[in-house]
Amino acid sequence: MKKYFSGHHVKKLICLLFLAGILFTVAFAHEKDIVYATGNTHINSNLTGDTEERTNINEPGASQSEEDLQELNIANTVTVTYNDGNGTLNGALRILITLTLIAIAPSLIVMLTSFTRIIIVLHFTRAALNTQTTPPNNVLIGLALFLTFFVMQPTISTIYTEAVVPFEAGEFDQEEAVNAAIAPIRKFMYPHTQLKDVGLFLEISRTEWDGENLDDIPFSVLVPSFIISELRTAFIIGFVIYIPFIVIDMVVASTLMAMGMMMLPPTTISMPFKILLFVLADGWHLVVGELIKTFYY
Repeated sequence: MKKYFSGHHVKKLICLLFLAGILFTVAFAHEKDIVYATGNTHINSNLTGDTEERTNINEPGASQSEEDLQELNIANTVTVTYNDGNGTLNGALRILITLTLIAIAPSLIVMLTSFTRIIIVLHFTRAALNTQTTPPNNVLIGLALFLTFFVMQPTISTIYTEAVVPFEAGEFDQEEAVNAAIAPIRKFMYPHTQLKDVGLFLEISRTEWDGENLDDIPFSVLVPSFIISELRTAFIIGFVIYIPFIVIDMVVASTLMAMGMMMLPPTTISMPFKILLFVLADGWHLVVGELIKTFYY
């Protein structure tokens, strides 16, 4: 005779009954907490304060004067207030804008500044020395950031003086402030951007340009053109840095082959000579100095 109700089935049945009881309890509790609205009266056992009064003083749009408008009815909002026609941003909106700028700051630093050229040249220098991870990436990136700040300091000062200060004083609106901030960046990118790169992106985007007025170049075209030009310049500088170290590798490899030591890797012998040459020539002073000068000449 088969057992229709084994111990396993009984356990399943008990679990189902227990789950049904929990769902019934939750549904009953939720039904008690339903909000009933009749006119201006709100009934809810979970609300705090006096439930017989409205949380807002006046109906939206009911303010008749500037004093009424300044009486905020609803908290936890982001507002823009105007004082004598000059717009000022409240603290919450300022925090939002600051966090947004922090989020996009890495992209702006890479695309619109001298950071790309500097970091690529520093990596080429380390690769030419064949020292693997010395200096480490953190050191190279930190050095590149401070050198970028040094190169971009005049541009940053111009942006602050011509865009931020007038905007804070209410002389510019948002659009005028953005245009005033972009102008110094464009002025920095013009000398380091090649015309053939600009022509490439103008051709792809089918944009007309008279070839004379630089301000007519769209910013969306100028930025990628500037990046490509920076990559080309950085690779040219990296090739020049590589030349003396390649000569050392060739001399060491030829010497080892002449001595019959073909099984010994040439890089093992050449790396100390590279470091010695780099130290005697004060290599970091030369590389960094000449690299920074490329932005001023």
